[in-house]
Amino acid sequence: IFVYALPVIFAITLHEAAHGYVARALGDNTAYLLGRVSFNPIRHIDPLGTIAIPLLLYFATGGAFMFGYAKPVPVAFGNLRNPRWGTFWVALAGPLCNFVQALVWALFGVALAVASIDEPFFIRMAQAGIGVNLVLGVLNLFPLPPLDGGRVLAALLPPRAALGLARIEPFGFFIVMALIISNVITNVWMRPIMALLFQLLQWILSPLQALFS
Repeated sequence: IFVYALPVIFAITLHEAAHGYVARALGDNTAYLLGRVSFNPIRHIDPLGTIAIPLLLYFATGGAFMFGYAKPVPVAFGNLRNPRWGTFWVALAGPLCNFVQALVWALFGVALAVASIDEPFFIRMAQAGIGVNLVLGVLNLFPLPPLDGGRVLAALLPPRAALGLARIEPFGFFIVMALIISNVITNVWMRPIMALLFQLLQWILSPLQALFS
């Protein structure tokens, strides 16, 4: 629990904060006026989604699977200067924040190795930070509303097709959970993309590893 606590809290809450920051930059102050444009995790924690559900899933699956969420950042997409492309960048900001965090945790792991620190707790925390952020980022990019990937796809589609996709949103959460339980998302979406991202992280870090090896 202590190994995963910080990675999970920051992964979930900074994901939401990133949506708010980009929305404000692109013309919508809704989240800012409500005090949600902040990288302070306390402002984004949802007692159920950020704490209770991840803990329940952790114990129920023996640590094999963990899922959670923060309080969604309110965005009035109609207030964005360019609603279509503004929605694209606001939606993409959360997963991108997770990928940046995964890189930061990977750099933390490299720093531990360079400093010859072999404390298992910190090594496992770095590994957890990479894994949790990649899982959250890739899962949220699945192209189905209400996930971020659904909004990204809607911005790329012609208006009529985007409207059809938006009609799925009230049922999207249940569809996603069914696909997760049946391992469809895991096998078809999560594993291939995460494997590519792990390779990308290794490629980014390889110059540092070579420098200090």
